[in-house]
Amino acid sequence: MRDIHDIIRGPVLTEKSYDQIALKKYSFEVAVDANKVEIKKAVEEIFNVEVASVNTMTHKGKVKRQGYTSGRTAKVKKAVVTLKENSKPIEFFESMIQ
Repeated sequence: MRDIHDIIRGPVLTEKSYDQIALKKYSFEVAVDANKVEIKKAVEEIFNVEVASVNTMTHKGKVKRQGYTSGRTAKVKKAVVTLKENSKPIEFFESMIQ
């Protein structure tokens, strides 16, 4: 079993993610091979909150060219975590909106 801090790579801080904080929805960049159950357990353990649901999306890497050589950028997986109504908010995100 891997470390929970390897599953959650960091927060996604965009305008849309800031708007969803009031709805208790928080966005994270996660490991590409992590599943919803692992993400839920990691968020609950790291932030000491109760998770209601997890939605994930995987973005394929873009094809980039530099002269003759071409390659792809890395795949990215994002997770939108919704907390339960009675759960306390995540303090890290709450300090961002004030």
